[in-house]
Amino acid sequence: MTDGNPTSEVSRLLSSWRRGDSAARDQLMGLLYDELHRLAQRSMRSERQITLQPTALVNEAYMRLADAEISWTDRAHFFAVAATTMRRILVDEARRRLAEKRGGGEAPMALDEALAGDESMFGQPTHQLLALDEALRELATLDPRKSKALELRLFAGLTIEETAQALEVSHATVERDLKMARAWLANTLNPAAS
Repeated sequence: MTDGNPTSEVSRLLSSWRRGDSAARDQLMGLLYDELHRLAQRSMRSERQITLQPTALVNEAYMRLADAEISWTDRAHFFAVAATTMRRILVDEARRRLAEKRGGGEAPMALDEALAGDESMFGQPTHQLLALDEALRELATLDPRKSKALELRLFAGLTIEETAQALEVSHATVERDLKMARAWLANTLNPAAS
């Protein structure tokens, strides 16, 4: 580490990667792998529908991030992109499973139950994960920050403080954004309950 600060080391490696240094990319992934793996485990702890394991999710995300041409700015930017990448992987997996099963036999689960707390969405049936993805894309057109805050919480498993850091806003702003985003999602995904 350059000055003993992991955040500045990550920033240095991201900068080197941005300039085309593949060794910096590999070193960065080695430095952040355990943290990405913990995030994947936290996000998938109650998963019953998606067959990916946290290690496979992190490895797939790594492969996609390694091939991406992104102008990394900092650690928070990296984790925001990693969260989006993990979300895409999980949604792709859900679509694949749904295509195999054609939706057969999945018991419905109350979505507002998952949205009310800090639990991961990955215990939800495949069709609800796909509905959530669609709703998050719609929310992103209306309010990108609220959509991103919810994505970071649900798909990356970031804490409110980590989410605030990634979005460069206050803890209170993230709490407000999450409250409004959850209400919007509950209304969008379950309009009869409103």
